[in-house]
Amino acid sequence: WQAWAIYMVLAANLSEEQALKQTCPSCDAIQLCNCSSMGLDSVPPGLTAKITVLNLSHNRIKHIRSQDLQQAVNLRALLLQSNEIISIDEDSFVSLGKLQLLDLSNNSLTYLSPAWFGQLFSLQHLRLQGNSYRDLGESSPFSRLRNLSSLHLGNPGFSTIRQGNFEGIVVLDKLWIDGSNLSQYEPGSLKQIQRINHLIVNLRSTSVFSAIVRDLLHSVTWLEVRKIAFNVPAEMQLLKVMSSSFAEKISFKQALFTDATVPEIVSILGDMPKLVEVEMIDCRLLGTGRWGIQIQTNQSQTIKVITIERLSIEQFYLFTDLHTVEGLLSLLTKVTVENTKVFLVPCRISQNLLSLKYLDLSANLLGDQSLEHSACQGAWPSLQTLNLSQNSLSDLEMTGKSLSHLGNLILLDISQNNFGEVPDVCEWPKTLKHLNLSSTQISKLTACIPTTLEVLDVSANNLREFGLQLPFLKELYLAKNQLKTLPGAAPIPNLVAMSIRRNKLNSFSREEFESFKKMEQLDASDNNFICSCDFLSFIQHEARIDQMLVGWPGRYICDSPLAVRGAQVGAVHLSLMECHRTLMVSLMCALVFLVILIVVAIGYKYHAVWYLRMTWAWLQAKRKPKRAPAKDICYDAFVSYSENDSDWVENIMVRELEQACPPFRLCLHKRDFVPGKWIVDNIIDSIEKSHKTLFVLSEHFVRSEWCKYELDFSHFRLFDENNDAAILVLLEPIRSEAIPKRFCKLRKIMNTKTYLEWPPGEEQQAIFWFNLKIALKS
Repeated sequence: WQAWAIYMVLAANLSEEQALKQTCPSCDAIQLCNCSSMGLDSVPPGLTAKITVLNLSHNRIKHIRSQDLQQAVNLRALLLQSNEIISIDEDSFVSLGKLQLLDLSNNSLTYLSPAWFGQLFSLQHLRLQGNSYRDLGESSPFSRLRNLSSLHLGNPGFSTIRQGNFEGIVVLDKLWIDGSNLSQYEPGSLKQIQRINHLIVNLRSTSVFSAIVRDLLHSVTWLEVRKIAFNVPAEMQLLKVMSSSFAEKISFKQALFTDATVPEIVSILGDMPKLVEVEMIDCRLLGTGRWGIQIQTNQSQTIKVITIERLSIEQFYLFTDLHTVEGLLSLLTKVTVENTKVFLVPCRISQNLLSLKYLDLSANLLGDQSLEHSACQGAWPSLQTLNLSQNSLSDLEMTGKSLSHLGNLILLDISQNNFGEVPDVCEWPKTLKHLNLSSTQISKLTACIPTTLEVLDVSANNLREFGLQLPFLKELYLAKNQLKTLPGAAPIPNLVAMSIRRNKLNSFSREEFESFKKMEQLDASDNNFICSCDFLSFIQHEARIDQMLVGWPGRYICDSPLAVRGAQVGAVHLSLMECHRTLMVSLMCALVFLVILIVVAIGYKYHAVWYLRMTWAWLQAKRKPKRAPAKDICYDAFVSYSENDSDWVENIMVRELEQACPPFRLCLHKRDFVPGKWIVDNIIDSIEKSHKTLFVLSEHFVRSEWCKYELDFSHFRLFDENNDAAILVLLEPIRSEAIPKRFCKLRKIMNTKTYLEWPPGEEQQAIFWFNLKIALKS
C-alpha cells in the first residue's frame, strides 16, 4: 500500500507538470515560466517549487484561488498585470515568503486586503496601479512589508488617502501615486515614512499636492510632479510650503505654467535650501515670458542643474529676453534646453552664466547669426562641453569663429547640421579636444579642422579620402563614408582607436599597418576586402592591434578564420601551402567554370532542378523528427483539399471552425503559405506546425495531382506513425474502386480508420460539426 501511495503521488505530480507544459510550453525552462498573452482564464495547474519567475500577464484571469500558487514556494517574481482579476483569496500568497516582485497592476480589484501581503516578508517591489479601488482601506495594507523598496498605486478613481494607510513603511526608494482625481488627503498620512528617495505624484489638485509636500518636507530627495496645472495665481500661496522642503531635485512632467504663476514658482524653488536640480519635461507654458517683476530669492542659491526638454510655447517667436531671471543664473553649472524651439540665447543671459560648464542646446533652431549673438564676448566663460547638434547651422567657419573665445571649451558637438562645404581655414578654441561633425553633409576635410583634437567624429558624411595632419588625435570615427583606402598613418601618429566600418575599402596592406605603431582597436567591418596571406600573417605575429573587426562582406584569398565578424587576430592559423595558390586557383577556376556550364546546360534541358528538389523534399520529410517542438506548433489543423472543393472549405468549414468559441486556427494554402517559398516546403512546414491534418475527401481530391504530392511527400508520415493526427472528412461518397492505385495510403487509412461524412440535413450537420471539433481537440 505504501508503494502504491507513493506511485499515485508521483503520477499525480507528473500529470500536473505535463498539464502545465501543455498550457504554457515555455515552462519547460527550469526557473522561468512565461505564460504571458496566452488567453488563460485561470492560473495553470502544476506549478512547482522549481519556478522562480512566473509571468501570467495579459491574460483573462479573474480569480486567484488559495491553491493556485501553493506549491510555488520559491517564486521571486509574480507578474499578474493586465488581466481581469476581481478577487484574490485571502491566503493566495501565504506560501510566497521569498517573493520580491508582485505586479497586480491594470486589473479590476475594488479593494486591497492586508491579508494578501501579510506573509510576503521578502517583497521589495509592489505595483497596484490601474485597478478599481477608491481608497486603501481603513488601515494599512502594507504593515508587514518591512523590506518594501518601491510602491506604485492609484488609478483614475482613486480619491482618498487616510491616516494609517502607510503604517509599517519606514523607507522607500520609490513611491508612485497616480491620483489624478485624488481629492481627500488626511494630513499626516505620509508623514511616518522617514525617507523616500524618489516620490512621483500624478495630481490635479494643488491643495492635495501642498498637503503631501507638507508631510514630506524632510523625507523626499527627488520630487517628481506630473500632470498638474499651475495656472491659478491664488493657488500659489499653497505652494509656498515647498520653500521649506529639503528635496535636492524637482521634476515637472506634463505640467502647465502661465506667465502669472512662473515668477511665484521660480521664487519658491530658489528659496529651497537644498535644491540642486530642476527638470521640466513635456511641459507647456502659456505666455511669452513677460513676467513684469524681477525674481528674487531670500536664501542662498543652491540650484546648479537646469534641464528643459520639449517645452511647448505656442508663441515661442515672441518670447522675451528673460532679463528678470538674470540674478538666478550665476551658479548654474549644467543647463540643457533640448527640442524647445530656441532660436536665440540673449547675450546678457549668456554673460550671466558664469559657472556654466555644460550646455546642451540640441534639436533647436539656432542659426549662424543667432549663435554669434548667443556666444557673444564674455558669454559662457567656464564652458567645457557644448552640444549644438540638430540645429540650423550652415557655415562652419562662422561657427568656429563664434566659439573661438571660449577659453575652456573641450568638447563640441555640432553633428546633424548642414555645413556641406568645409572652408580652408577656421578659427577654433585653443583648448578644443573633441569635435563631432557626423551627419553634416561634408564631402572633404581641410585644414579647417583644429590640430589640437584628440577625438574626431566625421561619420555618416560623403568623405572619399582622409589626409589631415592631426598629431594629437587618439580616436577617429569614419564610419558610413565613401573611403576606399585607410588614412595615412604618418599624419596621425598617436592614433589608438579607429572605426572605418561601412565604407568602400577593398584592401589592406602590411605597409599600411606597420605605420600604426600604437593602434589598439580597429573596426573595419561591413567593407569588401581582398586580403593577402602576407598581410594576415603579419597582423597575426607582428601587429599590436588587440581588437580588430573585419567581417562580412569580404573575400579572403587565404580562407582565414578572420573572415568571421569579430574573430580575433590571434585565431588565424596559416600554412605554407595556403600562401602559394595563385596558379592553382586560376586553373581550378577555369575547370570548375567549364564543368558548371555543362551541368547547367544538361540540367536545364532535362528539368533536373525540379526533380532534384522533389527528391530532396521527399528525403527531408522522411528524416524529419517524429514531432515538432511544442513551441513551434501554431495551428490546430492543416487542411488538405482540392481546389474544386474550395467553396465548401473556405465559406462553410472555415467560418464554422474559426468563429467557434474557442476558435480553431486553420492553415490554408491560399491564405497561410509563405509567398515565394516552394510549395512542397510550404506543405511540409505547415504540417509540422499543426496539431492535426484534416483531409477533405471527394472525387476531385483523388483526381488532384497536388493532393497526391501532399500524401507522397508529407502526409505519409502521419499514417506511418499510426497516430490520430489525420482526420478524414468525406465531402461526398467515393467508391473504393474509384480511388486510383497511386492513392494506396489513402485506401489503407480509409479501411482502418473512422471518417466523418458530410450530411445533407441541417440537424445532422450540427452533430457533424460537434464530432469534428471533438476530433480536433483530442
